[in-house]
This record gives sequence, C-alpha cells and structure tokens, in this order.
Amino acid sequence: MLGCYPAQDSRCVVDNQGMEGGPEDTQRESEELLRRALLDAEAAASVALRVQPLATCDALTIIFHGRRDLGTIQTYVAHGTLGAGNTVGAEELLRVPCDLDLAGAGDRAEAEELYAGQAKALRDAIRAADTVLSVWREPLEEATEAAVLVDRSLDLRGVQLPAHRLMPVALIAPERRLMALPVCGARTLAEGLPPMGIALAQQDVAHVYPLADDPHACLGDFLDRAADHARRTAERLDQQEASVERFLELSGDE
Repeated sequence: MLGCYPAQDSRCVVDNQGMEGGPEDTQRESEELLRRALLDAEAAASVALRVQPLATCDALTIIFHGRRDLGTIQTYVAHGTLGAGNTVGAEELLRVPCDLDLAGAGDRAEAEELYAGQAKALRDAIRAADTVLSVWREPLEEATEAAVLVDRSLDLRGVQLPAHRLMPVALIAPERRLMALPVCGARTLAEGLPPMGIALAQQDVAHVYPLADDPHACLGDFLDRAADHARRTAERLDQQEASVERFLELSGDE
C-alpha cells in the first residue's frame, strides 16, 4: 500500500483503497522537506486518501508522507482525486501540520488500526470545514454587499494568518479585500480532531472564529475590529505627521 518518491520534482503517491474519502513558515518548511525527500526514494513512502464529494471543490486528496530521517509523517492536501501512479508538484501541495503518529502501535495490525482512525479524523475535519465554509458564502455576500468567489489557490498573495490552513479553499470578496477560510491548530492526529475555525482576513487584520459560531455574528464582530483598526491606524498616521511637522518647525528655527 506504500509508494515512493521519484528523484524528480514531483511526488508519487499510492492510493489507499480501504478508505475513500499556517502560515508562511510552515509552507517554507514543507518545501524544504520535499526537496530533501526527493533525494532518496528508498527511504520514503506516501499514501493518498481521497476526500469527496465536497461543497466548495470537486475533490481533495490527503497525502501522508513518511521518511525515516524526518521523524514525522508529514501531511499535505492537494486538489483532485490523486491515486496510484499520480505525481504532484511541490507547488500543488498545501502543508497541513496535523501529522500521523503511529508510534503507539505494537505491530502492523495495530499500526493499520491507528492509521485508519487518524486518517478518518482528518478526513472528517476537512469535510466539516468544507460544509461550514459553504454556509458562510451567503452571509459573506450579505455583509459585504458584493459578489463572493471561491478561491482554490494555495497562494494567498501575502495575507498573514494567525493559524494554519486546513484546506486549499477560501471565500473571497474581492471588492472588500475580505476572505474567509478554514484553519486549524498544529497537533498530531493521535490527539484526535485538530482545533478548527474560520479565519477572516482583510489586509493586515485577521481573526479566527470557532467553526460552530454563527457566521453573521462573526462577520459583524470582524467588521467592527477592522473599523477599529482603521481608526487606530489613521490616528497613528496623524500623530506621526504632526511629529514630523513639529520637528521641521524646530529645524527651521535654527
């Protein structure tokens, strides 16, 4: 059931027929780990788990990648229904810091049981986040009074988030530069479902709300936060401008 990484700029995955289914620092880390993994195909293996149907995209594939010298089984999410023999480039992978932990298994049978339970936990987390995100679309359109698009890219174009992305899907209100997307905390899957939420981000303001919270209430709170931030920023700029003016006056007196 395991496949290996070829020594080239793509990843080879093996389908698991038994179960269908953060931030910039983390992305840089995942790219570095992938580069290292490509050096030695014999020391690495990967398993793919498809997640479908989904409300916000056709399908996603969870890829678990284990390598002897890394000490963890890395987790990635990619678009599409990847399986045996498929390859996927590093630019198509979203690093999700919810890794498998099979250390507690005493034998292969126990390892298979742990894998099944942990993989199911992540699959269920993605399905739940996808359902909630789809519910957010209408409230987001109402709150922004603008069209909302589904963005399926990995690149958030410089937006800083206070948590890690769970899946490569976001709702975007381009006219307001506001986005909503599922995020999660970093933990091993041996600890169960990862803590999840919906992150709202607008320029340099971002906040995470629990997945079960009412979207309308969350949007109202966030827009208040964004307005307060804009006021504080304007006040700070006015103070800075006044300070410079006073300094120039003093310099002119001399």
